[in-house]
Amino acid sequence: MARIFDVIEYPNEMSDELVHRFPETGIGDYRIGSQVIVRESQSVVFFRDGNALDVFGPGRHTITTANIPKLIDFIGKAFNDRTPFPVEVYFVSRKEFANKKWGTPQPIIVRNPNMGLGVALLQGFGTYSFQVRDPQQFVTQIVGARAAYQTAEIEERLRTMLLSKLQDVLGETGAKNSVPEMIGLTEEIGAAVRAKTQDDFEALGLTLKTFYVGNLKPSDKSAEELRAMGMLDMATYTQLQAADAMRDAASNPSGGAGLTAGIGAGMGIGNLMGQALQSGASGTGGKPVTIPDVMTPSEAAGILKVSEEDVLAAIQDKSLKAKKMGNSYRISKSALEDFLKG
Repeated sequence: MARIFDVIEYPNEMSDELVHRFPETGIGDYRIGSQVIVRESQSVVFFRDGNALDVFGPGRHTITTANIPKLIDFIGKAFNDRTPFPVEVYFVSRKEFANKKWGTPQPIIVRNPNMGLGVALLQGFGTYSFQVRDPQQFVTQIVGARAAYQTAEIEERLRTMLLSKLQDVLGETGAKNSVPEMIGLTEEIGAAVRAKTQDDFEALGLTLKTFYVGNLKPSDKSAEELRAMGMLDMATYTQLQAADAMRDAASNPSGGAGLTAGIGAGMGIGNLMGQALQSGASGTGGKPVTIPDVMTPSEAAGILKVSEEDVLAAIQDKSLKAKKMGNSYRISKSALEDFLKG
């Protein structure tokens, strides 16, 4: 048999709890005349048969026909005012849940005209806070009939919404500002994300109180990862790989041979880096460079922007695979790609 309650309260701080059902299991029978105690940071929502009846704000309330008429409609006129009746009571926290973390699990692609490759990958992290705006709407749409609903259960959904809007804002901001300028606009970017996300939060019965960009910086994604994301063509990729090889050679001048050593001796780091960052994705007249399926050492050298001797040295030390035909070598496209991958 259901227990009959004369006092309805949930004296809990609800530090990480958004909603708590009273009682947690079974049916709660409440008398007309029962006391409902709602704390300053709470609201109470009454449900019966899946229908929201009334919402109580902070204070001490007495269930009477005068202050909760919707409940009385379910009791029936044939019963007196002391008859117990079953309803579901949900305590909803109305405090601000602050210092929730967000971060970009994957870098966000933005345009970066007239600098480097013309695109950039940005990563960021920061904090946000939210609050229940409409207790009845939140319980109806999100919580359902659960005994309790924790903040952790909705945080992933909220972060997904925020990151989606952040990507939109960065795209719009990048159309007018370079990446260095965008990094200095974190306050404006945060305000724009708040404005864009409010409607989505309100649709859940929530309010986004704050959204702060703690840090925004270029990603350290490698050339290999950029190519896998479809951001680099082969010509630009080979040049960046060559630049990486030069950097490694500079940090370890006594180690390595073949192409890395040949490039270091013949070109110098500064020269190669300059070539890697200029219009590497284009050939003469701005036309895209295509790599043939089979090429001579001279053609491979042209693609790598090194001398033919450097390519032959790499073939000799077997770091670059090639097929010898008579006195000549032929290099396949796949062999060149494998060489660049290290």
